[in-house]
Amino acid sequence: MQLHFSPSMRSITISSNQYGFFDLMKIKIGARHISYRTLFHTILFLAFLLPFVFILTALVTLEGVNKCSSLDCLGRRLGPRFLGRGDDSVRLVQEFYKILYQVNSEEIPNGIKLPESFNQLVTEMKDNRYNAKTFAITLKAMMEKYDREVRQSKFAELMNKHFAASAIPKGIHCLSLRLTDEYSSNAHARRQLPSPEFLPLLSDNSYHHFVLASDNILAAAVVVSSAVQSAIKPEKIVFHIITDKKTYAGMHSWFALNPHSPAIVEVKGVHQFDWLTRENVPVLEAVENFHGIRNYYHGNHIAGANLSETTPRRFASKLQARSPKYISILNHLRIYLPELFPNLDKVVFLDDDVVVQRDLSALWEIDLMGKVNGAVETCTGKDEWVMSKRFRTYFNFSHPLVAQSLNPDECAWAYGMNIFDLHAWRKTNIRDTYHSWLKENLKSNMTMWKLGTLPPALIAFKGHVHPIDPSWHMLGLGYQEKSDIESVKKAAVIHYNGQSKPWLEIGFEHLRPFWTKYVNYTNDFVRNCHILDS
Repeated sequence: MQLHFSPSMRSITISSNQYGFFDLMKIKIGARHISYRTLFHTILFLAFLLPFVFILTALVTLEGVNKCSSLDCLGRRLGPRFLGRGDDSVRLVQEFYKILYQVNSEEIPNGIKLPESFNQLVTEMKDNRYNAKTFAITLKAMMEKYDREVRQSKFAELMNKHFAASAIPKGIHCLSLRLTDEYSSNAHARRQLPSPEFLPLLSDNSYHHFVLASDNILAAAVVVSSAVQSAIKPEKIVFHIITDKKTYAGMHSWFALNPHSPAIVEVKGVHQFDWLTRENVPVLEAVENFHGIRNYYHGNHIAGANLSETTPRRFASKLQARSPKYISILNHLRIYLPELFPNLDKVVFLDDDVVVQRDLSALWEIDLMGKVNGAVETCTGKDEWVMSKRFRTYFNFSHPLVAQSLNPDECAWAYGMNIFDLHAWRKTNIRDTYHSWLKENLKSNMTMWKLGTLPPALIAFKGHVHPIDPSWHMLGLGYQEKSDIESVKKAAVIHYNGQSKPWLEIGFEHLRPFWTKYVNYTNDFVRNCHILDS
């Protein structure tokens, strides 16, 4: 850009040799005298103006296909902003929001035909020239349809998982059958457990006595193996394994053929306890024969359930409560420990879905302060799935008797790894309280609580529980997929409570190794039954 002054100083020419433009502007100065200051200000103004002239020229060139003038196009872009108004796209979105809000409160018309995919929706919009409201109604109907289908799929998944958790895996069934056959044909499988010279130790209170009630041979084997391997003094361990009549031969065979010396293992069937008669436990007969029990645990769990008014989590909880194990006598046996082991003072009761990772002998040294049950409380942590459970979690407080007798904010505690002072227990009425509440629940058609044996135990042991450190017992590995691995490694006992047991295909893959490390895969029976073959 150049400025040329005429010799007479009566004109100024502004020119440029860029892009083929010449003599952009020529200013003639009148005859009257103009001060140099005015001239300077004029030149300065033109210097600022010329870049805008250049930009305007460039716009004309770039918008050659646009029918509007450059000033008009520039006005369309900048005008609304200077005037505080949004452009057309913003106004369009705002109008669409209004239509969406309107449609949200309207019912979907009956018989509306919905596209099967988004591509089909776009095609129909183009072909049928949908207006915005028709599009919004169609979109809402499609989303509601897909939401229903997703919910139905989720509930179906929960049902399938429930059936998978309740079924006996083929490998474990095979193991039981082969070991039962071995019991009948192999004298070594029938040898006395324990050997006669160790019988006095079964009631010796200087030993550490564990009680395990199970009809799952593989699970019981893992519990015993993990406890013995983790013990500092395994020679001080005595395991009392109780099983049902159908599993007794196979369970006996396993521990006869796979001894855990120097620990002592006793295997007994329920039928071998003289005390366990219908006269002493009439409530169990009532549970088994009650007309609604079989349908409750084995019936159609979706029939009568309003799936539109429940959440998948609540439905999963109800399904778990309907596990057939809750009508098994093995699941109720822990309430009869003082009578089953009249000569013992203290025992640790273990569920068959636990793994022992640390020496547990210190449990016998805990001062229970005169209480009966040493247990980990489940209301002390931030984990909403595992460690935030109070009585309201388990009981129906709309039931008058429950509301009148219990406090919904009272802290719950965990079954599955408990240290029981049987000497103190025999001075209480815990068993009778358990029976009476179980009977009340039967009378109310199972409406007082939703989980099997823990709720009546929470009531029966009320005032008899001594909290122990949470590191002794980590829960939730059977339903909490996001269990913290570092916490799992540090826990003394880990508990796969929930449906996803480690011996099932639905078990969580990253949590299973903590259990499988105690499975003896070199054993012929385990190998031949293809236990957990991938």
